[in-house]
Amino acid sequence: MSAKYDVELGMIRNIGIMAHIDAGKTTTTERVLFYTGSSHYIGEVHDGAAHTDFDEEEQKRGITIYSVATTCFWKPGDPEAHTAEDGAHRINLIDTPGHVDFTVEVERSLRVLDGAIAVFDAVAGVEAQSETVWRQADRYSVPRICFVNKLDRVGATLDRTVSMMRERLDAHPIVIALPVGLEGDFEAIVDLVTMELLTWPKAEDDKDKGRTFTRASLPEEHPIFEDATLAREAMIEALADVDDEIMEVFLGEATDSLSVEDIRAGLRRATLSLKGFPVLCGSALKNRGVQLLLDAVIHYLPSPLDMPPVEAEITAGRGQGDRVIREADPDGPLLALAFKLVQDSHRGAVVLFRVYSGTLRAKDQVLNVTRDRKERVNKLLLVLASKTEEIDAVGPGNIAAAVGLRFSTTGDTLILSKDKQRVVLPGMSIPDPVIFRSVEARSAADQRDLDQALERIQKEDPSFTVYEDKDSGQTLMAGQGELHLEVIVNKLLRDYRVEARVGKPQVAYRESSRAPARTDFEYAREVGGKRQYAKVSVEIAPRERGEGNLVESGLPETDEYIKFPKEFVAAAVEGISDALTRGPILGYPVLDVAVRLVAAEYIEGDSSVASFRAAATMATNKLVVEGGAQLLEPVMDVEVVGPDEFVGNVHSDLNTRRGRVLGMNPRGNAQVVEARVPLAEMVGYATALRSVTQGRASHTMQFAAYSEVPSSLQEDIVKKVRGY
Repeated sequence: MSAKYDVELGMIRNIGIMAHIDAGKTTTTERVLFYTGSSHYIGEVHDGAAHTDFDEEEQKRGITIYSVATTCFWKPGDPEAHTAEDGAHRINLIDTPGHVDFTVEVERSLRVLDGAIAVFDAVAGVEAQSETVWRQADRYSVPRICFVNKLDRVGATLDRTVSMMRERLDAHPIVIALPVGLEGDFEAIVDLVTMELLTWPKAEDDKDKGRTFTRASLPEEHPIFEDATLAREAMIEALADVDDEIMEVFLGEATDSLSVEDIRAGLRRATLSLKGFPVLCGSALKNRGVQLLLDAVIHYLPSPLDMPPVEAEITAGRGQGDRVIREADPDGPLLALAFKLVQDSHRGAVVLFRVYSGTLRAKDQVLNVTRDRKERVNKLLLVLASKTEEIDAVGPGNIAAAVGLRFSTTGDTLILSKDKQRVVLPGMSIPDPVIFRSVEARSAADQRDLDQALERIQKEDPSFTVYEDKDSGQTLMAGQGELHLEVIVNKLLRDYRVEARVGKPQVAYRESSRAPARTDFEYAREVGGKRQYAKVSVEIAPRERGEGNLVESGLPETDEYIKFPKEFVAAAVEGISDALTRGPILGYPVLDVAVRLVAAEYIEGDSSVASFRAAATMATNKLVVEGGAQLLEPVMDVEVVGPDEFVGNVHSDLNTRRGRVLGMNPRGNAQVVEARVPLAEMVGYATALRSVTQGRASHTMQFAAYSEVPSSLQEDIVKKVRGY
């Protein structure tokens, strides 16, 4: 790699920016790129000009749909240092979407990150999707710093947002920056660690978009000095609660002896251990506070050296199934994870990946262990905002893009093809789709183009699936929500220029069984002149919602079964699983049941794997009905935010949708209505909400659970789905 980009491992930060939709993630990213010298102008989301929102759908909607990886450089105390040669740290930055329909983009970003910036709206505080992405980061143990944004807005407060972090996120925030003034009077920030005042020019005098600012010791005569002193003491106390070294000093009542380096070291320990979360503040849109945020990225978020070495599983040969540790060693065996695939109109498939061990060079032949395919890396690219630069090699701890990998996609593990030990990294958690739409080519000539486009989009987006309905023969697209599928439809029509007809959104129901049941089933047929025989006894019982299915053999360990052919037992278990993929009511998967094979009989010469599989499938289909087949529907957690005067309208409308209002809470100058509503009743809700609130409310929703459809409605739903 060029000396301009090559830094030591300890000077790399792999970070993401995550938050609720409209909290200001992309606006913050634009300032980061501008102040680090990666871009020469600030692209605004509301103008459709953000560097990381280069997709037409993103520019049109003003939201980030796809996570975008870009590289920039920053050196605390020297805002003009923009390369490795200047002694700057390298920041590999990922801007992620905040809309719940694109949560999988956040998920796969967190999979390869070491740290994250959580952005919060100072008016709205902790919102629904803020909680979702925070929990995702918890699952991957990602250290975070927090940026309370939009302090220039009417109704903005730092204190309320911090309180909500404690209550809703169960987090331990440590406030390390204090705003001077709020709303229209927001003019400066106190760095509580150094007790310095950072002041930006007034908007009318801000000629270089916040790049120029003053930083000086906070004078005692300043009106904010007393508040800042108290806030600094509160910061040290909050830090002492989670750091033993600071606690020793705090208990000794000698906090004045703590140096800036001592406090920064304590904050770093707290952040890396996930015990504390430093909180900064500012207004990205007004160009205030982002430089202090960049300093905090370097001071408190981890480098690859701070992270534990990755674990991988040996997939073949000696030690198969064992776990191995791979250190971040540039001379070690290559281990990389592909975390995103994008289709480039000029380059074809471009795979974004992170290297955990070893070094990958252009023209190297790699083995995709996940798919057991050898491929060659034609080119390696470094992504710099909306541009790319070709590089020769990429080492551990870094993120880059590869051209030429035809088979690799999200979650795949890459090693060098010459390496003898095959290992694979853990994959990613991909949620099941909850909504689908039919799609068909307008003519036979368009069918091939449609099939190819759908295949490519599936490779790009693992949360999007395509399958054929066995009854109608229709091709169905399934995704995470209305917006998710709407974006994909537009991509089909715009990017791939496919002529297609698309059906209306439909809910992905599930089926279950209400009560325990048992059946004995005998399969005796003649197929191709040969007798096929199998007899099975199968039991079914309902499980708690969300527990999933349990399929097992419960054959007793008696003399009768000790010599029973194991392949027949395995075939019967497979047959049970097959049956659960297609329920008896509408053909949706059967959910939350336990099914056991409890007895079986075979006849030598007449029984086979196929006969046992068929017998178990038919027995299970019969059992689900006998146990009381039940239709399940996805229920969503819904949050509506709007003016107080429209709360009654929102409440009434949700009631008509079979919704259950869970509570109402003030948020800034608005009210938040929280409810659980069946997804079937929420299709097209955005339009209805605009109508009942005069366009002054917004909503978010995310999957909560599957719930039983009321018996009074089940018949109507069946008729509607079947069309008769």
